[in-house]
Amino acid sequence: MKTFLLSLLIIPSLLFANPEPKTINWISFEKAIELNKTNPRPILVDVYTDWCTWCHKMDASTYKENTIVDYINNNFYAVKLNAEQKEPITYNDHTFKFVANGRRGYHEFANALLNGKLSFPSTVFLNKKQELVQVVPGYLQAPMMEKLINYMGEEVYLNKEWAEFEKSFKSKI
Repeated sequence: MKTFLLSLLIIPSLLFANPEPKTINWISFEKAIELNKTNPRPILVDVYTDWCTWCHKMDASTYKENTIVDYINNNFYAVKLNAEQKEPITYNDHTFKFVANGRRGYHEFANALLNGKLSFPSTVFLNKKQELVQVVPGYLQAPMMEKLINYMGEEVYLNKEWAEFEKSFKSKI
């Protein structure tokens, strides 16, 4: 009898339990370049550091929003780039390395992507040809990120100014 009553309590909770949260399929920059050769997509690069509080906050909020996760996974190659990583990155026949500087240092590739303006977090958008389109420094809340990924992912920036796009954008969040 106790087993029966216990099962009446447990089974409904299992049936209505929250599913596993969705996550962005983060890959390395090298993998994004490799995949882009056969299936071109824009590339979104999240430039972060381990000590950056706002980077962690963005991971815990913006990058957990289902609308954001789905759109990025379906339309971009998503890259997480630690701006202080020690591993070299080879791109366009150039090897970018870690540069020791003071107590921390920085990675040359992060520095190149951010045009020498190391600010964390920063979101970098590259087009399908791997050309830099836009660097957006700072923490982005989900509604702003949703607008940006749609603007960049659908290449609206080629034909429409941001202000005009922003007025007409219909959020799903």
